[in-house]
Amino acid sequence: MGCAPFGRAGRLLLLTCLVLAGTPSVRAERLDDSGSPRARVQATLDLGAREPGAPYAWVTFRGVEYRLATAAYVGRRARIHHVIPAFVSGLRSPAGLLVEWSGGGAFASGSAMAGDRQLVWAGVVPGPWMVERLDLRLRLDLREWRPVAGRPFDVESYFDIEVMP
Repeated sequence: MGCAPFGRAGRLLLLTCLVLAGTPSVRAERLDDSGSPRARVQATLDLGAREPGAPYAWVTFRGVEYRLATAAYVGRRARIHHVIPAFVSGLRSPAGLLVEWSGGGAFASGSAMAGDRQLVWAGVVPGPWMVERLDLRLRLDLREWRPVAGRPFDVESYFDIEVMP
């Protein structure tokens, strides 16, 4: 009766806590993309690209090149995520922004809303640089966006890496 005071649910919770305490944590680190030709992508909102009758505006960027510094992770198993920032100037709700991306390289295509991060690559880091060229498409819900005077519509997505144990 050594564990009887905890009951079955309590013992399960205790066991789960002990297992998690002994599991090494995986921590995400932002990848340096300062070597990218266009590490920061800015756009002026083109309301002419708006779908007739729809509350959305679309902005498209073709061939945005990202040069990610991965030298510290060469030969290690890792996962890379595309991160869309939670804060975008003028955006009232994360649901107001959808970012879609596609490319022909190693990174998977996908989509995410403001504040999301999506897995784009997993494997053994092959070298000191990972270079990817992506086409980006942003959908802005004009009902959820209030322009801030003097500030352009600006989204700075980035990539993070998790090294696996």
